[in-house]
Amino acid sequence: MALSPAPVAHVADLQRLIIRDPGRPRVTWYGDDGERVELSGAVLHNWINKTVNLLVEEFDAAPGTRVLLDLPPHWRAIVWGLAAWRTGATLVLVPDPAVSGVVEREEGAGVPALLDLARDVDVVVTSRPAAWTGTRAPVVAVPLPALARRFDGDLPAGAIDAGSAVMTYGDQIGWVEEIDPDAVALEPGAVLHGELVTWATRLGDDVAPGARVLVQEGDASRLLRRTMQVLAVDGSVVVLSPTLTAVLAQDPERLDRLRTSERVDG
Repeated sequence: MALSPAPVAHVADLQRLIIRDPGRPRVTWYGDDGERVELSGAVLHNWINKTVNLLVEEFDAAPGTRVLLDLPPHWRAIVWGLAAWRTGATLVLVPDPAVSGVVEREEGAGVPALLDLARDVDVVVTSRPAAWTGTRAPVVAVPLPALARRFDGDLPAGAIDAGSAVMTYGDQIGWVEEIDPDAVALEPGAVLHGELVTWATRLGDDVAPGARVLVQEGDASRLLRRTMQVLAVDGSVVVLSPTLTAVLAQDPERLDRLRTSERVDG
């Protein structure tokens, strides 16, 4: 009889859980144009570890480090968010413009507001590095296409191209400080590291253990929360980009075919 997985208290536990069955899909991504990316437990684990190593070696990421995440809902946002939490850092999210009106997603828009957001962070992780030109914080440029090996565009002086840099780091974490459960894990919201899993599971709808869940979220915070909720009960997620979500809302038959082909049951 297979042993039941140990309770998940933080991201380190989550990683141990997803590699119990390393070949099983854990994150499947559909982009705007139908691009499909599938990360097994082993592949997701390796991506997190490589990204942790980059954050630690380049920026001394640890409890107290503030990592600003400026990525749309995307599989790479999942990797960078989980990696930042694995270092014990505070993940600072750009406010949802639909709620706050602070920034727009278009390249270069809302620059003064963006620079204000970066005033008290240690590193900016972004898919639109030009919008952060002038910030004192170092910038990490993240390409979004699945096969991208470098960022396709101009980079601010000193910016790190995550497309090429992440792959140079090891598949196993070299060193990382112990996670402080009383340190802040997420802003806005002041969620503590010791409360991350509880925060994720307070979404209101129960997820059955091992379920494969369709995720259609409009911002990185909700994407991370939903993904952690599902992974924490040994499940997997099928994530749709906001654009594809809107398209499929008008084409229920196509959405049903996708749910069937991906064996979505939650």
